[in-house]
Amino acid sequence: MARPTKAQRAAITQRRADAVELKLAGVDWLTIGRKLAADPAINSDGLAYPQGYGVELYQKGKEPPDDAALIRYACKDVSQALQERHTELDMSVDELRIVHHLRLERLFFVAFRRAVKDGDLPAIDRALRVLERDARLMRLDSPVRTELSGPDGGPLEVESATAAELAKLIAFADGGDA
Repeated sequence: MARPTKAQRAAITQRRADAVELKLAGVDWLTIGRKLAADPAINSDGLAYPQGYGVELYQKGKEPPDDAALIRYACKDVSQALQERHTELDMSVDELRIVHHLRLERLFFVAFRRAVKDGDLPAIDRALRVLERDARLMRLDSPVRTELSGPDGGPLEVESATAAELAKLIAFADGGDA
């Protein structure tokens, strides 16, 4: 396969951006695949999407990709676009975190605009809640200090413990599972 031209690369970048926008809007994978398909026979808008899924098949007059292939293409596009936006993140959980962060940014913008423009106190509270959620999601908050104490707030007495019991106690103190 020949290397894509500059115009084709731009169209592919736009397709990936469109795929991300649709996913952010909560659209399912198959619908994204159909909306971004090159063949108007399967494109949900009835248009030939430039550099859409299955463009090589469409140009050669062959059968369009099936639903499973459209889903794979859409997933790959969203994943690739997220990797390009955030190359330091390489796990699917981190990709999902990015999607949620982008959604929270949109919600914050709406609440912030209303809070600033109208001085709407509930909108201010909503904007703060969105910021708090985003800070937790992106792990921006400092860890909360936890202290273990014995009865009545006194010192915790450990007379004898195995290494495994001490490891469990340390894990519990660090916020892990006991």
